[in-house]
Amino acid sequence: MTDSAVTVSIAELRDFVIATLRQTGLGEADSATTADALVEADTLGVFTHGTKLLVGYLRKLRGGGYRPDATPRIEREGPSWAVIDGESGLGQVGGVFAIHTALAKARETGMAYVGLRNTGHIGAAGYYATLAARHGMIALVTGNDIPSVAAPGSRGPVLGSNPIAYGIPRGTDDPILLDIATAAVAGGKVYAAHQRGEPIPSTWLIGKDGKPTTDGSLYPYEASLAPMAGHKGYGFGLWCELLSAVLPGGHLTWQVGSWMFDEPTRPSWHNASFTVWNVNAMTSEAAYLSRLKHLVDEIHAAPTAEGIDRVLLPGEREWENRRRAVERGIPLPADVIAKLKAIAEETGLHPAWLQKL
Repeated sequence: MTDSAVTVSIAELRDFVIATLRQTGLGEADSATTADALVEADTLGVFTHGTKLLVGYLRKLRGGGYRPDATPRIEREGPSWAVIDGESGLGQVGGVFAIHTALAKARETGMAYVGLRNTGHIGAAGYYATLAARHGMIALVTGNDIPSVAAPGSRGPVLGSNPIAYGIPRGTDDPILLDIATAAVAGGKVYAAHQRGEPIPSTWLIGKDGKPTTDGSLYPYEASLAPMAGHKGYGFGLWCELLSAVLPGGHLTWQVGSWMFDEPTRPSWHNASFTVWNVNAMTSEAAYLSRLKHLVDEIHAAPTAEGIDRVLLPGEREWENRRRAVERGIPLPADVIAKLKAIAEETGLHPAWLQKL
């Protein structure tokens, strides 16, 4: 296999993911829910949060750290809020249940907050924000993770690379979508640079002495990720921790486990939050879309730098990737194909498209 991408259809990839999850005892509906989230990330070109994650999820499901029989349940609730226990199940199952709970409440009250605790890794936070936006509601999704990000002035990790995402509905157009981590860079990029023998930018890591380092081999045990934009990213990371873990009574960052590196028998105890605003409760849809279109048109018409055709909205590049994936298939990179092949060997599932690679 070369380093070039290999194309696979959305349906073929989805069927394979479902089949592997079903082998662990996960129900058909939950397998489909999880597959939809992972494959969607791949269609957007966000391969770090797509089917590449399946290896770790299967490991946890087989070991019992993630319960295949878990059913998310509402622990306590009010008219415009709820706290959900994910029962150590897959984060995608808990996340989809949580966002739909928030949507249902916002239809009645205008806006809603739902905290999800004791769940697995939720994958791409933007997936849930997109689900809400497709239902005509604005959404903010946050999560927490294991400690990996330094704070300004610290000599070690203080918070996780906590994700924050928003989805903004645009009627029949694709939503405006932002999905970012609150670290300066994803840990996977540090690993990749180190494997290639390349130094990393001095803005990526903070050593145990509290100073920037360009030595990628120090991460994660001797160095922490720098926060995105310094104190600004640190502040947003703390906000994510509050919404995701403190408010719903979930595990804090140093109590969260790794879904990749911990024993497969240990739950990861991740947490997330889902806040939605019902546009139709606050204004007419026509008025909202008219004002939003005016804003978008002004952004698109902004003067551009040399070589740039148009200023893009958050998510526009990813939606273009998705349109190509629907038409031509998903161009999976070599590292993702390698992981899928390893899963095929473990499970004995060898779809024809994967055997050809």
